[in-house]
Amino acid sequence: MRAAARSVGARWRDRIAASDPGLLRLAAGLRTVGAISLTLAVLSLLGADVSHLVAGAIAAMVATFAIREKQRDRQAVTLALGLPVAFASMSLAALLSSRTVAGDLFFVALIFCAVYGRRFGDRGTALGLVGFQVYFLSLFVGVSGASLPGFYVVLAVAFACSAVARFVLVPQTPTGILQRLRGAFRARLAQLLAAQLDLLDAGPDDVEKALAHVREGTARLHETAMLIQGRLEEGTPDQATARLVQRRIADAEIAAERLGLLLLTARSAERADTLTLHLPGAPLPEGGHLPVRDEALAALRRDLGALRLLVRIPVAEGAATAHVRNRLLGYRDEENLPKASPAVQDVFRGVGEAARAVLGLRVALDGPQDESEDSPETARSREELDAEDAAIGGGEGDEDSAAGQETGLRRPTTRAAVQVAVGSALAIVGGELLSSHRWYWAVLTCWIVFINTASTGEILVKGYRRLLGTVLGVVAGILLAGLVGHHTWTAFAVVLLCVFAMFYTAPLSYTLMSFFVTAALGVLYTLLHTYSTSVLVLRVEETALGAACGIVAAALVLPVHTDRRTNELLTTVLDRLAEVTESAVEQLSGGPPAELLDLARDLDQALADLRAATQPLTHPVTPLRTRRDTARYVVALLETCAYHARTLAAMAELLPTQRAIVADPGLRRAGQRIRHNIGAISARVAGERTTAEVLTGPSIASLLMPGGPGTPRYGRVTDRVLRHLQRLDEAVVGLARPLGAPVAPPRT
Repeated sequence: MRAAARSVGARWRDRIAASDPGLLRLAAGLRTVGAISLTLAVLSLLGADVSHLVAGAIAAMVATFAIREKQRDRQAVTLALGLPVAFASMSLAALLSSRTVAGDLFFVALIFCAVYGRRFGDRGTALGLVGFQVYFLSLFVGVSGASLPGFYVVLAVAFACSAVARFVLVPQTPTGILQRLRGAFRARLAQLLAAQLDLLDAGPDDVEKALAHVREGTARLHETAMLIQGRLEEGTPDQATARLVQRRIADAEIAAERLGLLLLTARSAERADTLTLHLPGAPLPEGGHLPVRDEALAALRRDLGALRLLVRIPVAEGAATAHVRNRLLGYRDEENLPKASPAVQDVFRGVGEAARAVLGLRVALDGPQDESEDSPETARSREELDAEDAAIGGGEGDEDSAAGQETGLRRPTTRAAVQVAVGSALAIVGGELLSSHRWYWAVLTCWIVFINTASTGEILVKGYRRLLGTVLGVVAGILLAGLVGHHTWTAFAVVLLCVFAMFYTAPLSYTLMSFFVTAALGVLYTLLHTYSTSVLVLRVEETALGAACGIVAAALVLPVHTDRRTNELLTTVLDRLAEVTESAVEQLSGGPPAELLDLARDLDQALADLRAATQPLTHPVTPLRTRRDTARYVVALLETCAYHARTLAAMAELLPTQRAIVADPGLRRAGQRIRHNIGAISARVAGERTTAEVLTGPSIASLLMPGGPGTPRYGRVTDRVLRHLQRLDEAVVGLARPLGAPVAPPRT
């Protein structure tokens, strides 16, 4: 009974960890709610009235969510600097409250400075956010010169309670966050393996759904790997440990993605294209609807379940676990493979490589393991991992940020500051026409739609989502206001629930976040005795006006059109792809070692930026369906390229430690065509005048064998390296047509 309870608890922990990697959303929600609750408790003991309680709740929320730095000491400094900024902002708001024109002009100037402050990093962003939000808060609760001393106390209490919530009640350290992210990676890896097992068993009617779950699981695993990458520097004691964890995470991610591709091939009549795993709605390979059922498939199902178990168990212990691990690692040797078709045997090989990656991940994250039950195959895998660990502790490359810096109005922060200032000025004028008392809601919306956006299309999508969330939130606010009435503490409890939901859902859906914000505001209006249906309707009107002003400013003032933005990011992705490919091929050809995994993660980050920038093009409501399909296809092809480049980088780093992979100088010639094609496509996207054409021709394998495809190559380079180079070459050539790059006729 107790064991069953522990099993259920472990499953729920895995689900929570997988749904919220690092528990970042949960911590953000709890920290903000804790800060607000503590502020309300202190202010109530001081006898504060409702307006001061509302101001304290909003100030505590601002002081908590504005801080984005990762190091605790820097968080403390920024929080301390935020208090005098808040005092100054509130003082100016109170002094200018009776001077409409001067107040409006200062508000626009404050908005410009707050946005421009983003160029100074997280601290500049946080202080700008505090200045703007506290000014808005002062307008919301009606701070005047006479009431300033009381509100100074409210601000001081709110910032102090925010500090207590951050550093005492809900503390988070870089090391602890990284540890939870590791747990999330394991949980998502186990979920991906479960989805792959479902894909193997899926019948003709369920295979599309099962494949969609594999795609989703692969993307979620990659997302967690990127989160870990962003926390390695602060969360590990030294560079060597960071590089070791980075390597093991990359190995596990690559092994899991490769296993999914092999499974898809095993249930098909032809080799599956990597694009199938990255492009939603991509057709299954021929025969992909007919799973074959025999003894080998039964053994494969058993071993996939065993591999998932190895990932899920917190500690590798016991003879039974060792026996399972030994069996799976044994598939790395040809003589241990079961009798089956070549495609199914490839899956067993993939299971063996995945088991090795899991073993390396466990050793890197949990330290040395019990080796008393190791089989010869497991011992060999450990020796390989130990050799790799020793090699990983080598030199550290120096990053040289030689990229040219944009200046003046070309700088993104300056451009955004000018756009927001113009949009806010329009919002003030329009908002005053709608309401002389609630005009600031239009300004707030205009401000918000510019946060974390870089093109007109992104601002349009964000404005649409905010308006939709606001409309739905108004309906909820009317219902909640009617339920709570004027019961102060019941209303604050509802507000706290809305605040928690707002922060918990913010990374998932901007529409949901806007919904909970508006619902909470409906309750706050009730507390301030200013609630009415007309006020909430006005909120919708001001929100629509603010979004419209932001879109107009983005479209007419120093505009960055979506096409231009995506082309810039696409060029960056292609440049990163060329860097990874060139460095990996050079190292596989016998060249000097490079920081390949760092280059691969730079490629992944550039691709993530491109994926975010194409959201306006791929949004379901876009009327340009052809462009939407093209954008999805190009991003999927680039994800395919990134997978193969990432795998080549990981394999190149194995050269010093694995005898199975030997440098082959002939790879340089094979890599030249890939690099040329990437350069030709990049030049086309960048709008350069060039006559370069994308080259096609013989396969990569034939380029390596002057004597023809039948010439022996064993001992020089492995088949896997050749396959990944070939697939990368095909994917790069596939980019030519949708991106409009000319393709040269095949050479005979």
